[in-house]
Amino acid sequence: MAALPALLAAVSLLSALQLGFFARRVGMSRMKHSVMPPATNGPPEFERTFRAHQNCLEFYPLFQVVLWTAGVFFNEAIAVVFGLAYLFGRHMYFFGYQRATKERLPGFYLCLVLLLTLTGLGAAGILNGILDEYFDIDLPKKIFRW
Repeated sequence: MAALPALLAAVSLLSALQLGFFARRVGMSRMKHSVMPPATNGPPEFERTFRAHQNCLEFYPLFQVVLWTAGVFFNEAIAVVFGLAYLFGRHMYFFGYQRATKERLPGFYLCLVLLLTLTGLGAAGILNGILDEYFDIDLPKKIFRW
């Protein structure tokens, strides 16, 4: 039996916990600024917190897909390192956005680069798998002839 992707699962679980933490911060901001659900407008501080959480939710499915694709088809350990860096970028983004709109940008750009990197790694892994399985071409062996 192949080894289970425990590291990928751990990063996925950590990312879900991070989203839960961000949701709690939105709830705390609602209480602090007296913004009752389902309202999404209020003081700028609340709206920035709410938008930061929503933006994290919007990117979450994309992150999960590229994390698992890169981890399964390219290399689990490398995908996990980039996945953890992505979570750090999301942390930077969320708390930067809470402080001021422009402070979200460093975290956003870090996350964007990491998503593109994970996408590239996943695509490379899939391409290698297709070439190896259907065309009997071992791409790494052809590239790194020793």
